[in-house]
Amino acid sequence: MSSPTDRTTTARAAAKQASLARILDAGAARMRSEGLSGAAIGPLMQEAGLTHGAFYAHFPSKNELALAAFSHGFSSGRPRWLGRIRDVSWAARLKRLAQRYLNQAHRDNLPESCGFAALASDAARAGPQFRERYEEELRRTLEAIRRPFADGDDAATDDTIALMALCVGGLSLSRAVASEALSMRILRVCQTAAATLADAADTQDSTPGKSK
Repeated sequence: MSSPTDRTTTARAAAKQASLARILDAGAARMRSEGLSGAAIGPLMQEAGLTHGAFYAHFPSKNELALAAFSHGFSSGRPRWLGRIRDVSWAARLKRLAQRYLNQAHRDNLPESCGFAALASDAARAGPQFRERYEEELRRTLEAIRRPFADGDDAATDDTIALMALCVGGLSLSRAVASEALSMRILRVCQTAAATLADAADTQDSTPGKSK
Protein backbone atom coordinates (compact mmCIF):
# COMPACT_ATOMS: atom_id res chain seq x y z
CA MET A 1 0.00 0.00 0.00
CA SER A 2 1.41 3.39 -0.96
CA SER A 3 2.11 5.99 1.67
CA PRO A 4 0.64 9.53 1.65
CA THR A 5 4.08 10.79 0.62
CA ASP A 6 4.19 8.41 -2.34
CA ARG A 7 0.72 9.44 -3.44
CA THR A 8 1.66 13.11 -3.18
CA THR A 9 4.79 12.54 -5.23
CA THR A 10 2.83 10.64 -7.87
CA ALA A 11 0.18 13.37 -8.04
CA ARG A 12 2.82 16.06 -8.44
CA ALA A 13 4.55 14.11 -11.20
CA ALA A 14 1.23 13.64 -13.01
CA ALA A 15 0.41 17.33 -12.67
CA LYS A 16 3.84 18.29 -14.02
CA GLN A 17 3.42 15.93 -16.97
CA ALA A 18 -0.01 17.37 -17.69
CA SER A 19 1.30 20.93 -17.63
CA LEU A 20 4.14 19.94 -19.95
CA ALA A 21 1.64 18.47 -22.41
CA ARG A 22 -0.37 21.71 -22.33
CA ILE A 23 2.75 23.76 -23.02
CA LEU A 24 3.82 21.53 -25.91
CA ASP A 25 0.34 21.47 -27.42
CA ALA A 26 0.09 25.24 -27.26
CA GLY A 27 3.65 25.70 -28.51
CA ALA A 28 3.19 23.39 -31.49
CA ALA A 29 -0.08 25.07 -32.50
CA ARG A 30 1.29 28.60 -32.10
CA MET A 31 4.46 27.83 -34.05
CA ARG A 32 2.50 26.33 -36.93
CA SER A 33 0.30 29.44 -36.98
CA GLU A 34 2.93 32.12 -36.35
CA GLY A 35 6.31 30.56 -37.05
CA LEU A 36 9.11 30.53 -34.50
CA SER A 37 7.81 33.78 -33.03
CA GLY A 38 4.87 31.73 -31.75
CA ALA A 39 7.19 30.27 -29.12
CA ALA A 40 7.21 33.56 -27.17
CA ILE A 41 6.90 32.51 -23.54
CA GLY A 42 4.31 34.99 -22.24
CA PRO A 43 1.54 34.51 -24.83
CA LEU A 44 2.20 30.79 -25.03
CA MET A 45 1.84 30.24 -21.30
CA GLN A 46 -1.31 32.33 -21.25
CA GLU A 47 -2.77 30.17 -23.99
CA ALA A 48 -1.77 27.04 -22.07
CA GLY A 49 -3.52 28.43 -18.99
CA LEU A 50 -0.35 28.43 -16.90
CA THR A 51 1.76 31.06 -15.19
CA HIS A 52 4.88 32.49 -16.78
CA GLY A 53 6.98 31.07 -13.97
CA ALA A 54 5.74 27.53 -14.63
CA PHE A 55 7.57 27.56 -17.94
CA TYR A 56 10.97 27.25 -16.27
CA ALA A 57 9.95 24.08 -14.46
CA HIS A 58 10.12 22.43 -17.88
CA PHE A 59 12.47 24.38 -20.16
CA PRO A 60 15.59 26.48 -19.62
CA SER A 61 14.87 28.71 -22.63
CA LYS A 62 12.50 29.53 -25.46
CA ASN A 63 14.84 27.80 -27.90
CA GLU A 64 14.55 24.51 -26.02
CA LEU A 65 10.77 24.84 -26.08
CA ALA A 66 10.80 25.47 -29.84
CA LEU A 67 12.76 22.27 -30.43
CA ALA A 68 10.48 20.21 -28.20
CA ALA A 69 7.23 21.72 -29.52
CA PHE A 70 8.29 21.22 -33.14
CA SER A 71 8.92 17.51 -32.55
CA HIS A 72 5.80 17.20 -30.40
CA GLY A 73 3.65 18.30 -33.33
CA PHE A 74 4.83 15.32 -35.35
CA SER A 75 4.11 12.81 -32.59
CA SER A 76 0.43 12.99 -33.51
CA GLY A 77 0.52 14.69 -36.91
CA ARG A 78 2.69 12.13 -38.71
CA PRO A 79 0.63 9.03 -37.76
CA ARG A 80 -2.59 10.91 -38.54
CA TRP A 81 -1.33 11.79 -42.04
CA LEU A 82 0.05 8.35 -42.82
CA GLY A 83 -3.09 6.64 -41.51
CA ARG A 84 -3.62 2.92 -40.93
CA ILE A 85 -4.54 2.01 -44.49
CA ARG A 86 -2.45 -0.79 -45.98
CA ASP A 87 -1.71 0.64 -49.42
CA VAL A 88 -1.82 -1.92 -52.20
CA SER A 89 1.16 -0.44 -54.06
CA TRP A 90 3.90 2.16 -53.77
CA ALA A 91 2.14 4.31 -56.36
CA ALA A 92 -1.13 4.13 -54.41
CA ARG A 93 0.67 5.19 -51.25
CA LEU A 94 2.23 8.25 -52.87
CA LYS A 95 -1.08 9.32 -54.42
CA ARG A 96 -3.05 8.87 -51.20
CA LEU A 97 -0.58 10.86 -49.12
CA ALA A 98 -0.51 13.69 -51.67
CA GLN A 99 -4.32 13.88 -51.62
CA ARG A 100 -4.38 13.96 -47.80
CA TYR A 101 -1.80 16.77 -47.73
CA LEU A 102 -2.60 18.98 -50.72
CA ASN A 103 -6.14 20.09 -49.97
CA GLN A 104 -8.06 23.14 -48.82
CA ALA A 105 -8.77 21.83 -45.31
CA HIS A 106 -5.07 21.32 -44.60
CA ARG A 107 -4.20 24.67 -46.12
CA ASP A 108 -6.65 26.53 -43.91
CA ASN A 109 -6.07 24.73 -40.60
CA LEU A 110 -2.79 26.32 -39.57
CA PRO A 111 -2.77 25.31 -35.87
CA GLU A 112 -3.00 21.60 -36.76
CA SER A 113 -1.14 21.65 -40.06
CA CYS A 114 2.23 20.22 -41.04
CA GLY A 115 5.22 21.81 -39.35
CA PHE A 116 7.41 21.32 -42.42
CA ALA A 117 5.38 23.75 -44.51
CA ALA A 118 4.59 26.09 -41.61
CA LEU A 119 8.22 26.49 -40.55
CA ALA A 120 10.29 25.89 -43.69
CA SER A 121 11.28 29.53 -44.17
CA ASP A 122 11.87 30.00 -40.44
CA ALA A 123 14.09 26.92 -40.34
CA ALA A 124 16.17 28.20 -43.26
CA ARG A 125 17.00 31.31 -41.22
CA ALA A 126 17.27 29.61 -37.84
CA GLY A 127 20.38 28.46 -36.01
CA PRO A 128 21.91 25.01 -36.48
CA GLN A 129 19.99 23.42 -33.59
CA PHE A 130 16.58 24.06 -35.08
CA ARG A 131 17.70 23.16 -38.60
CA GLU A 132 19.11 19.89 -37.28
CA ARG A 133 15.80 19.14 -35.55
CA TYR A 134 13.89 19.99 -38.74
CA GLU A 135 16.12 17.59 -40.68
CA GLU A 136 15.72 14.91 -38.03
CA GLU A 137 11.93 15.04 -38.24
CA LEU A 138 12.04 15.14 -42.04
CA ARG A 139 14.21 12.03 -42.13
CA ARG A 140 11.78 10.27 -39.79
CA THR A 141 8.91 11.17 -42.07
CA LEU A 142 10.73 9.97 -45.19
CA GLU A 143 11.45 6.66 -43.46
CA ALA A 144 7.87 6.29 -42.25
CA ILE A 145 6.51 6.82 -45.77
CA ARG A 146 8.75 4.31 -47.50
CA ARG A 147 9.16 1.71 -44.72
CA PRO A 148 6.24 -0.60 -45.64
CA PHE A 149 7.50 -0.90 -49.20
CA ALA A 150 11.18 -0.17 -49.63
CA ASP A 151 12.97 0.75 -46.43
CA GLY A 152 16.49 1.88 -47.31
CA ASP A 153 15.94 1.70 -51.08
CA ASP A 154 17.54 4.66 -52.90
CA ALA A 155 14.88 4.92 -55.62
CA ALA A 156 12.08 4.92 -53.05
CA THR A 157 13.96 7.55 -51.06
CA ASP A 158 14.11 9.78 -54.13
CA ASP A 159 10.39 9.26 -54.77
CA THR A 160 9.64 10.19 -51.17
CA ILE A 161 11.80 13.32 -51.25
CA ALA A 162 10.04 14.40 -54.45
CA LEU A 163 6.65 13.79 -52.82
CA MET A 164 7.58 15.88 -49.78
CA ALA A 165 8.94 18.67 -51.98
CA LEU A 166 5.64 18.79 -53.91
CA CYS A 167 3.57 18.65 -50.74
CA VAL A 168 5.50 21.19 -48.67
CA GLY A 169 6.19 23.51 -51.58
CA GLY A 170 2.66 23.27 -52.94
CA LEU A 171 1.02 23.93 -49.59
CA SER A 172 3.35 26.84 -48.89
CA LEU A 173 2.64 28.47 -52.24
CA SER A 174 -1.09 27.92 -51.90
CA ARG A 175 -1.03 29.82 -48.61
CA ALA A 176 1.16 32.62 -49.89
CA VAL A 177 -1.04 33.89 -52.72
CA ALA A 178 -4.06 36.17 -52.33
CA SER A 179 -6.16 34.64 -55.11
CA GLU A 180 -8.34 31.74 -53.96
CA ALA A 181 -8.56 30.48 -57.54
CA LEU A 182 -4.78 30.40 -57.93
CA SER A 183 -4.34 28.85 -54.50
CA MET A 184 -6.68 25.98 -55.35
CA ARG A 185 -5.02 25.58 -58.74
CA ILE A 186 -1.62 25.21 -57.07
CA LEU A 187 -2.98 22.46 -54.84
CA ARG A 188 -4.59 20.71 -57.79
CA VAL A 189 -1.52 20.94 -60.02
CA CYS A 190 0.77 19.62 -57.28
CA GLN A 191 -1.62 16.73 -56.65
CA THR A 192 -1.49 15.92 -60.36
CA ALA A 193 2.31 16.15 -60.36
CA ALA A 194 2.42 13.77 -57.38
CA ALA A 195 0.18 11.32 -59.26
CA THR A 196 2.47 11.54 -62.28
CA LEU A 197 5.45 10.86 -60.02
CA ALA A 198 3.66 7.87 -58.53
CA ASP A 199 2.74 6.41 -61.94
CA ALA A 200 6.31 6.82 -63.15
CA ALA A 201 7.80 5.16 -60.07
CA ASP A 202 9.18 1.67 -60.60
CA THR A 203 6.67 -0.51 -58.74
CA GLN A 204 8.27 -3.85 -59.47
CA ASP A 205 8.15 -5.99 -56.30
CA SER A 206 6.83 -2.97 -54.37
CA THR A 207 4.64 -4.95 -52.02
CA PRO A 208 4.77 -4.19 -48.28
CA GLY A 209 7.92 -5.56 -46.72
CA LYS A 210 9.85 -5.84 -49.99
CA SER A 211 12.35 -3.55 -51.69
CA LYS A 212 11.60 -2.24 -55.13
